Amino acid sequence: MEDLRAKYLTRVNEAGDEAALEEVRLAAIGKKGEVALEMRKLGQMTPEERQTEGPRLNALKDEITSAIAAKKVALEDAALDARLSEEWLDVTLPSRRGPRGVADGTIHPVSQVWEECTAIFADMGFAVAEGPQVESDWYNFDALNIPDHHPARGEMDTFYMHRAEGDDRPPHVLRTHTSPVQIRSMQAQGAPLRIICPGRVYRADYDQTHTPMFHQIEGLAIDKDISMANLKWVLEEFFSAYFGKSVKTRFRASHFPFTEPSAEVDIQCSFEGGTVKVGEGDGWLEVLGSGMVHPKVLEAGGIDPSQWQGFAFGMGIDRIAMLKYGIPDLRAFFDSDLRWLRHYGFSALQVPTLRAGV
Repeated sequence: MEDLRAKYLTRVNEAGDEAALEEVRLAAIGKKGEVALEMRKLGQMTPEERQTEGPRLNALKDEITSAIAAKKVALEDAALDARLSEEWLDVTLPSRRGPRGVADGTIHPVSQVWEECTAIFADMGFAVAEGPQVESDWYNFDALNIPDHHPARGEMDTFYMHRAEGDDRPPHVLRTHTSPVQIRSMQAQGAPLRIICPGRVYRADYDQTHTPMFHQIEGLAIDKDISMANLKWVLEEFFSAYFGKSVKTRFRASHFPFTEPSAEVDIQCSFEGGTVKVGEGDGWLEVLGSGMVHPKVLEAGGIDPSQWQGFAFGMGIDRIAMLKYGIPDLRAFFDSDLRWLRHYGFSALQVPTLRAGV
């Protein structure tokens, strides 16, 4: 047994790689190894001999197993040291420039336009307000004077959250607009107030100009003597700054439950060769809805409509991005196609500012 111990501990120590070490393991403690064969002989011994030889054989097997494990760790460390000495990387070198949008990073058009809109409205004194994307039925509909029979409250148009069995409360919804942020801001800050509310919204719709999730930016201004004239000026200033040219607007009477009077807003454009050119031609394109905030909406926000009044508007960030950058299909915004992003994306250094030009 001492000869076996000396033999295999020497072979373990001399093994130059893991393949040689595995050969030693099989020869010593494998199913047909020498130690295994010795252990089979225990059955031929007397009980007194087994009590003596059994523990010695188990101890020998454990010793060889431990030696093999330690040698394996040593070989792995040696192999790693060899790799580290042969393969090295100078981390002080500048990175290799890959295709734009991979190594450099690319800003998504939605993120870029979000920042552009924020910069323009901030220059006009609007602060940014945010709110939850999962809203209560009251904030999403009731507080905005949307009646129970309104089509927007149907399951065909709105994503409703599941309620536990026996819970009779109105279910929560994925917000269909960022208007609930207006209510929350009025409740928290009171009047006067001047905010924009950008964010994700959700509606059950899908085609070339609609997706189940999209981005919207709404504006709200409340003061003692706010009028439709102020609303018209704000929107004209925004479009001129955003498109980089003077853009004519047209207000058409409409109806929204949360504004009175209400107006759809069109911008001047031309349709040539399948493309839309904003700020020229004799055509008109609808881009947003607007109006004076309904007294019931002010009351829901905790503001006295006999003392205060204001205007509100809302537009799709994705849609105005399509107009400015010539993107034909809204669905492509969310396909996660790197080729599309490299084509329509923006450098991370192209941060929109009014001073640099949006």
